[in-house]
Amino acid sequence: MAQVLWVKKDDLTVSKLADLPEAPLAAGAVRLRIESFAVTANNVTYAVAGDMMRYWDFFPAPESWGIVPVWGHALVDASNCPDIAVGERVYGYLPMATHLDVVPGQISAGQFTDMAEHRQPMSQFYNQYSRIQADPEHDPAREDARMIFGPLFKTGFLIEAFYRRNDWFGAKQLVMTSASSKTAMALAHCAKEASPTLRRIGLTSPANMDFVRATGLYDEVVAYDAAASLALTPSVSVDFAGNAAVMRAIHTRLAAELRYSSIVGMTHVDARAGSGAPLPGPAPILFFAPTEALETIKALGPKGFALAVGSAWQSFVAGTEAVTHVAHQPGLSAADTIFQKTLAGKQDPQTGIVITF
Repeated sequence: MAQVLWVKKDDLTVSKLADLPEAPLAAGAVRLRIESFAVTANNVTYAVAGDMMRYWDFFPAPESWGIVPVWGHALVDASNCPDIAVGERVYGYLPMATHLDVVPGQISAGQFTDMAEHRQPMSQFYNQYSRIQADPEHDPAREDARMIFGPLFKTGFLIEAFYRRNDWFGAKQLVMTSASSKTAMALAHCAKEASPTLRRIGLTSPANMDFVRATGLYDEVVAYDAAASLALTPSVSVDFAGNAAVMRAIHTRLAAELRYSSIVGMTHVDARAGSGAPLPGPAPILFFAPTEALETIKALGPKGFALAVGSAWQSFVAGTEAVTHVAHQPGLSAADTIFQKTLAGKQDPQTGIVITF
């Protein structure tokens, strides 16, 4: 018997655990039994942007309900694909559920792509599964870190690559909201390494100020209500929070000094709505990591991209181990609890949560 966690698309605070009967496995398909996945603010972003970015479409649910995507590990439980053996482990994009059926195609030693028809209109970035036995990114000692930080780190890496390729639009200062978030930390780390002359400013809530300072990733840490104190110097802004009031404060303070403004995440769910009035300075532009990944791979070449990501990742994850710890919690009920806590902005940024089965 499979189990799945559904959330209401129009009210993410409403959720339901459902038992699903085991269906026959389709020809050419593989049934994955999910072993573990992380729950982070990234999953809140997937849910908040579920309709706009089609995140709900990856794992269909009954009308008005959605399944929140996660990143994690799974075991091949049954296989009708001759190239994928029962017992093999994979890493990739999974539902908050106990099982997932995929249709492997484009199979190589290190990965395959889910060719299920309903997934083809969306970015192929999310349809690729790494085969652990030949996956160069797999580190048995850091499986938890990969689930918690991996996808978020790559987004941070790609944001830094985008801005650096554009000479930071002439900015001397990088302003980041939700500075305690894992993606902001990744961006700050990559900027610190690759663009060390750029001043990194982290905005966060008063409760997270000490943690954000302890990361050592920011030149200055500023409380949200002190955004009016930001230095008036050529700047770029990257918003991970989706808090309309904070965005307005940043744009109002920097105005003509703001050279570019990106929107990446939406973690402050209760503060997303804005007044509708245009913001001072440049209009914020949505950053979509899969599109930027193609551009960065084109610029660096596949091998160069892999080496650059790998090098930056190793130094980043080593640093995070000093300021964060991992907690394992069993089952979908725990996943529901942590998702709701993260949705409400009450999850401790120092603790990474991994759900196990």
